[in-house]
Amino acid sequence: MKYMLLIYVDEAKGAQVAKEMGVAQMTAPYIAYAEALQKAGVIRGGDRLQPTSTATTVKVAEGKTQVLNGPYAETKEQLGGYFMIDVPDLDTALSWAARCPGAAHGTVEVRPLWTMTT
Repeated sequence: MKYMLLIYVDEAKGAQVAKEMGVAQMTAPYIAYAEALQKAGVIRGGDRLQPTSTATTVKVAEGKTQVLNGPYAETKEQLGGYFMIDVPDLDTALSWAARCPGAAHGTVEVRPLWTMTT
């Protein structure tokens, strides 16, 4: 079954850590994690997202499209990236989520994919 591991982090804290540690040192644990997922044969995709300041939000209300610059919702943590994995069950997905570096300084939401058939 495919699961999304959605990594939520505080962008402001992340930017500060990147400034103090350097981007290479901050991303090294994620690269190692992605390599472990690949070695286990469970990774199906994953990427880091640009900051929410680069986001554009589209909403349709009463038949009219609204396009807003930046994130729509104000939250403490922002979606910073994701991994898509294909594992036998939720327990295995939770185990991989616990190993994700994002779980140590943010939140990793584990959500099963709802496959749409055509």
